[in-house]
Amino acid sequence: MSELHKFLFDGLPVRGMIVRLTDAWTEILARRAGNSDTGAYAPPVQALLGEMAAAGVLMQSNIKFNGALVMQVFGDGPVKLAVTEVQPDLSVRATATVRSDQPVADDADLADLLNVGGGARCAITLDPKDRQPGQQPYQGVVPLEDANGRRFERLSDALQFYMLQSEQLDTVLVLAANDKVAAGLLIQRMPVKGEANLAAATESADAGHDQIGLNEEYNRIATLASSLTREELLTLDVDTILRRLFWEEKLVRFEPQEGDTAPRFACNCSRERVAGMLRTLGLDEIESIVQERGQIEVGCEYCGQQYRFDPIDAATLFTGPEKQPPSSEAVQ
Repeated sequence: MSELHKFLFDGLPVRGMIVRLTDAWTEILARRAGNSDTGAYAPPVQALLGEMAAAGVLMQSNIKFNGALVMQVFGDGPVKLAVTEVQPDLSVRATATVRSDQPVADDADLADLLNVGGGARCAITLDPKDRQPGQQPYQGVVPLEDANGRRFERLSDALQFYMLQSEQLDTVLVLAANDKVAAGLLIQRMPVKGEANLAAATESADAGHDQIGLNEEYNRIATLASSLTREELLTLDVDTILRRLFWEEKLVRFEPQEGDTAPRFACNCSRERVAGMLRTLGLDEIESIVQERGQIEVGCEYCGQQYRFDPIDAATLFTGPEKQPPSSEAVQ
């Protein structure tokens, strides 16, 4: 089962969390693989999207925000666009649009997938659940390259750059995904001043102690976290990872989010919503499609789930007690 673990380093201005998406991630892949139009993602695209899903859960759970966190990367490579969305309850969905005229190399990295000619971007959007009139979502956008123009080869590098720009806090991210697990480790430096639970660190803090890159305790822990390999992150359980990395540190661990509170897959598409959309086309158009193709197939553009309506299903769209007025909601 998927799980999320949060922890603090006692007396130090450092927090961390580990996420492992298992059933949530395999459900995303299964829906896409079952789509006859698109088929399964190529392994490098799959790995990118899994890392995005894990990172999205980490970032959503790291903020107090009642709304959706949407992460997008887009550019001129084989991957035109990849998106993951995480709700406040940690429900997650993800999708990628791949250009059919650009092959995906087996060893493609982030730059190969998105930033072939330069200009690729990463956008993080926070969309409030109860948006007030005139209120716009917050969005931060960073290039998929550093200040010197060097293209990021890993998603974690791009997101660390984003966190530094948007939150002004040092962050280490380790991400990995395969066809079974999407996982991530986040370590972040917290502001020393004003943190009541960091009294031990505050007593010895000077003006420079809280500046980016200058906190020695954080730098030590960040170095340990960065030593975690992709294989370890994918195969080891959370307790083993924390023990191997931070066996000399005193951790304060919170109750893990697993079971009913764990990250989970969710998409707002449904057969009922698709049926409502089809009714808006009208009876004549529906009969024409069925006559031409034998059935109607509609795929959710976000999760890839396909909904099929045979001639009998199509006919009942406009008859019987289940018939409803045209829906204003489209499949998203």
